Amino acid sequence: MNKLVKIAAAAALSTSMASPVFAAADEVNVAYFLEWATPNMIAKVEKAYDDALGVPVKWTAFEAGTAMTEAMIAGDIDISFSQGLAPFINGVNANAPIKMVGLAVQYPANECVVRNGAGIDASNASELEGKKVAVPLATMADFSFRMQMRALDVDVNKITVVDQVPADAVVSLAEGNVDMACIFGGNALANALEVGKQLMAPGKMEEAGIVSFDVVSVREKFLQENPDMVKTFMDVTDKANTDFAKDQSKIGIIQKDSGLKDIEATEKQMATMSFPSNAEQLEKYFGDNGIAASAIKVVGDAFATEENPAKDDYSIVIDTSFLK
Repeated sequence: MNKLVKIAAAAALSTSMASPVFAAADEVNVAYFLEWATPNMIAKVEKAYDDALGVPVKWTAFEAGTAMTEAMIAGDIDISFSQGLAPFINGVNANAPIKMVGLAVQYPANECVVRNGAGIDASNASELEGKKVAVPLATMADFSFRMQMRALDVDVNKITVVDQVPADAVVSLAEGNVDMACIFGGNALANALEVGKQLMAPGKMEEAGIVSFDVVSVREKFLQENPDMVKTFMDVTDKANTDFAKDQSKIGIIQKDSGLKDIEATEKQMATMSFPSNAEQLEKYFGDNGIAASAIKVVGDAFATEENPAKDDYSIVIDTSFLK
């Protein structure tokens, strides 16, 4: 049984066992990523979420968004902050009981790094056919990989894809076990670039229409039982983004909490990121013909399978009312 089928089965079981108990949670469990510097880490460290929600907030680091989905289905995580759009969509294609309530960050598509000595770049990317590539499957790095291969006219079905989280993928790249690794995370990218070069530059990917979003997703049962808490979580996040846009003096807190190696690395990563306000999301991203609305359908179709087909309308798994 593959991972998405397991998710679908677990989702069905979760839904069948759910009871309509409507009581405020006595704690909130939030998933997040290390090596992914976001302004709300200041609010996390300074306990702004705990104070606003009135209950303890427990933050758990994950290596991939697919694991976040599994943890939400199991009831261990209530909110996933900065879950990749691809793992979110994979989850909802498999009928996981989760919903998107907003965006966490927009950023250049995740990089694919070719091993030095492989003799492959964007001009002859078709030579990747018949080779091994490390990719954390069903993540935004996977989406970027697929879109880059499409843009460069490479047949992904002729590539042997090795499912590895970024840290392991970098090791495989350095040891020559794969010819390319598609990854995310500041430290992982820095380590990969010590032994390889990017296949496509971020600017070239953007020109090809390859952009990425991470979302804020919520376990549906938690959403139904604690709507005020979800609204408060989004408001605290919005304030953290607004405050940081005005004053970056606390970037040291972000650097330390994210686990990035230094301030310079943190500044470099965050310079490539956009943290849209709640108002911007409603107007620019989720409005008519919005950027996010269009991207969601593209990702949904890209990851659809016979077992887990794309939704006809993804608006059913998006609730932007918490941005108002």
